[in-house]
Amino acid sequence: MGGWVFTPTAFLDLGSRMAVDSALARHKRAGIIRQLARGLYDYPMEHPKLGRVAPPADAVARAIARRDAVRLQPAGAYAANVLGLSEQVPTKIVFLTDGPARRVKLGRREIVLMRTTPRNMATAGRKSGTVIQALRHIGQRHVDAKVVSIVDRRLSPAERTQLLKDLRYAPAWIADLLRPLTRGLG
Repeated sequence: MGGWVFTPTAFLDLGSRMAVDSALARHKRAGIIRQLARGLYDYPMEHPKLGRVAPPADAVARAIARRDAVRLQPAGAYAANVLGLSEQVPTKIVFLTDGPARRVKLGRREIVLMRTTPRNMATAGRKSGTVIQALRHIGQRHVDAKVVSIVDRRLSPAERTQLLKDLRYAPAWIADLLRPLTRGLG
């Protein structure tokens, strides 16, 4: 169970909000769960050498998305890192959202939910959206054959088919770069 990130709304089918809050407070005092931020908890993961470790950023973001019923799309340096286009792990992890903008501080890391346009959210939750956002972050001048090769290796046949459909949401320069990866699919 270690590493599960949740909000009190995950338990509202078990009792009233007051009863859920009371149970969470008891479990927090007992050290079974920890509070990451207001209304955000996890079952801590224990590493044999490091002790308690912070939950993965995407798990925190997914818990917030479930609670607020919004969609998320990795963006910026985080999207590039997820795809293996960058080895740097950003301390500021950015997700685009169709919900409210917010920031959640977890130790030295910060998870930022940035409200964006419906066009940017059209590919939310799909690898094609992550590819588009990662390439946007890297920038047209810095995308070379090596970057395109890494993207090419990361896409399954089904993801290539979806990418072909989603190219209409990408800036023209990104669509031109990625179209060769989808040859023979359309």
